[in-house]
Amino acid sequence: MLERPQFIDFKNGEKVKPTFSKEEMSNRLTKLRALMTEQNLDVALFTSIHNINYYADFVYCSFGRPYGLVITHDSHTSVSANIDGGQPWRQSFDDNIVYTDWQRDNYFRALQKLIKGNVRIGIEFDHITLERRDKLSQFFPKAEFVDIGIPTMKLRMIKSAEEHALIRQGARISDIGGAACVEAIGEGVPEYEVALHSTQAMVRAIANTYPHTELMDTWTWFQSGLNTDGAHNPVTSRRIEKGDILSLNCFSMISGYYQALERTLFYHSATERELELWEINCVVHRKGLTLIKPGVKCSEIAAELNEIFLKYDLLQYRTFGYGHSFGSLSHYYGREADLELREDIETVLKPGMVVSIEPMISLPEGMDGAGGYREHDILIINQDGAENITHFPFGPEHNVIR
Repeated sequence: MLERPQFIDFKNGEKVKPTFSKEEMSNRLTKLRALMTEQNLDVALFTSIHNINYYADFVYCSFGRPYGLVITHDSHTSVSANIDGGQPWRQSFDDNIVYTDWQRDNYFRALQKLIKGNVRIGIEFDHITLERRDKLSQFFPKAEFVDIGIPTMKLRMIKSAEEHALIRQGARISDIGGAACVEAIGEGVPEYEVALHSTQAMVRAIANTYPHTELMDTWTWFQSGLNTDGAHNPVTSRRIEKGDILSLNCFSMISGYYQALERTLFYHSATERELELWEINCVVHRKGLTLIKPGVKCSEIAAELNEIFLKYDLLQYRTFGYGHSFGSLSHYYGREADLELREDIETVLKPGMVVSIEPMISLPEGMDGAGGYREHDILIINQDGAENITHFPFGPEHNVIR
């Protein structure tokens, strides 16, 4: 009878050109291992896409299967499913082990091969499911589990020079997507056709700039009319009409790193009230751009911008916070929740952080000027203030598309 292994090595082909230098990845691991020492951890077991990408340069495709990254004080091994063949090893910064589907729970047996003894293991409490947490207890009955999700989030919030360089390119490519959106807008054109044109332009730009990277996850949300009321509303087959409010949302994804451009537009014309609401949101946006600097609390920025909306009796139509962090995150994974520009976040801005300013108000159907108004720029915080790396114009003087 064929002996069916629980896990295997699948070092197929050669390692690909990495997104970041060896020095960059080593610096990340040095900081992580210092954190592990501080918390008396023997092992860090990452299970989320964002942390595995951050520490291994590998974006996994789960499809219901678990993935992992086991980092000790002297080893670094990604854990992947056999269905992916040698791709996880080719992408991973260091070593890799593949678990098979021949027996149930082979993922945990692969972890057992990598993690030995009576140990303290850091895991991501904000990612791991109850079922998998229980399985870990079964397979590691002598281990103590400690949350490492929040501490590593704080490490990721300060970006390196190499990350800044990649994010700059991503912002530039998002601007390319925005130009393609405008190019495709016309009466009777469906939302999805505009979105497809934008996404194709961004993917081609990423391929030209980073010919060695995998090309995945770049997308566009282009919304019109009623569909602009939410920031994350999916593309539909609705066709553009004269007088429509439009939302342009272009997201370039480079090796798991998220960049965005978001703009309010109108097709053909806008009413006096629509122009007024749009300009008020732009006033908030411009003010927000001036507030991003070291030493300022996220909550303070939110409070100051709230006052502008309150002055115009529009605060009740604000839909979310005024901005967020960038880095290894996406619409389906990751979030650096401690770097959101909201009233309940007391994080102090520091050089190296990358944040957006993106005020939005949404007025319901039936109201004069109904629709969602939103602008979005990316800023890199430096020693003296912040650099705006988004260059696509905003406001009524630029974005009434005729």
